[in-house]
Amino acid sequence: MKLPPFLKAGSTIGITCPSGYVSAERVAYAITVLEKWGFKVKQGKTIGSEHFYFSGTDTERLADLQEMMNDPEVDAILMGRGGYGMSRIIDDIDLRGFLKKPKWLCGFSDITVLHNHIQACGNIASLHSPMCGAFKPETENEPYLNTLLTALTGGELHYDAPPSPFNRKGEVTAELTGGNLSLLTHLIGSVSEVDTAGKILFIEDIGEHLYKVDRMMLTLKRAGKLENLSALIVGGFTEMEDTDRPFGQTIEEIISDKVKEYGYPVCFNFPAGHQDINYTLTLGGVHQLAVSTDGGRLSLVR
Repeated sequence: MKLPPFLKAGSTIGITCPSGYVSAERVAYAITVLEKWGFKVKQGKTIGSEHFYFSGTDTERLADLQEMMNDPEVDAILMGRGGYGMSRIIDDIDLRGFLKKPKWLCGFSDITVLHNHIQACGNIASLHSPMCGAFKPETENEPYLNTLLTALTGGELHYDAPPSPFNRKGEVTAELTGGNLSLLTHLIGSVSEVDTAGKILFIEDIGEHLYKVDRMMLTLKRAGKLENLSALIVGGFTEMEDTDRPFGQTIEEIISDKVKEYGYPVCFNFPAGHQDINYTLTLGGVHQLAVSTDGGRLSLVR
């Protein structure tokens, strides 16, 4: 896996919105914090732009993202928000220039499509990270938000997860991949399909019915995506819903059931995903994961 160059004071971060609509006001404070961090900021045309649900038409969003990816002055790209829309433009992105001179792509949720696409097509690492909406006066000094700065500048990254009765103990060192569960299953059968063999898989999601999570985990399993993992990390599964007739299993039970016959470590309660605390993860980076009775610890190795 190829790591893009790390940023330094004076580097430029571009902001674009390739998926759902985000207001200019929501982006404004993120720009303030990025400038406090010592970076220059280049704003894309899709900030504050709207076309029904999206931050512009497919053509406009594609052009804005493509321009940022090709711009030699832009050293990293922070996505305005997730939502939905990346799948509509992903096959039209021209990666030739980006693969020759990669840069950090930062975001999560719907941006899972882009993360896995550049890994599948070019073995390029990227950052599963907070986006513009996470930057607020009350959060700008929070440790989780500052992990984005640390990841962009090549600092040391260590994360701790509390113990869970559903954890499975063990220690591994492997590449990290994954993202939003619904998007990972959506990508199966496409050129952007996630490669999990020998890797640590991270999953998270929001607002899904329990039976749909069960179905998505079965999809991963039937596609062979759970069989040859080095480890599984389970992040936030927030705002889960049940049906009138209860499904009968918790999120932890659903996920544990799908990997019960495998022997690799499993770490629940990891602090990343659609939740207040969302640490930045280097997808494609090699990590050491240790799961014990005290919980889980994930450390970026390289």
